[in-house]
Amino acid sequence: MNAFWLSFLPIFMAVNAIGVVPIFISFTVGLQKEQVHKIIMETVITATVVALVFLAIGSMLFRILGITVSDFMIAGGVLIFVIALTDLLTQEGAKSQQVDPESLGAVPLGVPLIVGPAVLTTILILVPQQGYIAVITATIVNIFFAGFMMWFSQPIMRLLGKSGARAIAKVSDLVLAAIAVMMIRRGLEIFFSSAPSTM
Repeated sequence: MNAFWLSFLPIFMAVNAIGVVPIFISFTVGLQKEQVHKIIMETVITATVVALVFLAIGSMLFRILGITVSDFMIAGGVLIFVIALTDLLTQEGAKSQQVDPESLGAVPLGVPLIVGPAVLTTILILVPQQGYIAVITATIVNIFFAGFMMWFSQPIMRLLGKSGARAIAKVSDLVLAAIAVMMIRRGLEIFFSSAPSTM
């Protein structure tokens, strides 16, 4: 149980289930309740499968391809930044047409927003310390908690109203862009700190 909590807390911070709610609202504004529930299920399933597959083959795959943690964080940060920037520059009417409910649950919600570079890097680091069972259990619990928070996003949106939802959507895009920049910055810091000195 101690190993579970030592795994749960870092993964909880990386998943940021509460912070994902306004982003989820911004993507699902105008969609039917049934569509939203389907998207949540796809998000949880995609995030769980990606996390478990990565736990199984992540380290080996990185070694084979020569990918470092910093490479992974920079690539994920760039992807999230593009998503946030596109949303910020898209007009309200066009944004609803741009979002594809068929793929929204998988990308970008499942990956990389729920299970992205921060989560994958965290679980990769935790496995040698806490063991596979604790890390897998903590990861699944955190993903389902994120799904639980998204499931109750509709009452939150009704409480806020249309104007409030739009305001949160724009703010969440800015926060998402800032998260992306942070990931790129951390990736660069890891890269330069691990690079051999030329002095």
